[in-house]
Amino acid sequence: MRDIMGLMSKAKEMQEKMQAMQAEMETMTCDGTAGGGMVTVTLTGKGAMQALKIDPSMFKEDDVEILEDLILAAHNDAKAKIEALVAEKTQEMTAGLPIPPGMKLPF
Repeated sequence: MRDIMGLMSKAKEMQEKMQAMQAEMETMTCDGTAGGGMVTVTLTGKGAMQALKIDPSMFKEDDVEILEDLILAAHNDAKAKIEALVAEKTQEMTAGLPIPPGMKLPF
């Protein structure tokens, strides 16, 4: 019976930490770059694009496809960074809890 109470306490604690983490994710940002800094994308912790910076030298008629590719690459770079940051924060938050391997948080 004690174990159930302890588990309930841990679940409540986890829920509070999860809410705090989700609020923190809204304020986190990560920059992703491509083309040696020619294109920079800023994403929030929730994955929303917040900013896009393009070096003016990229605005040439024949470079449209290259620019499109660089924007995608910068976005993917920022997305990978934000996912790694969220995973790190989640791992810190859930340290010591018996969570099955491969279970992704936040849900």
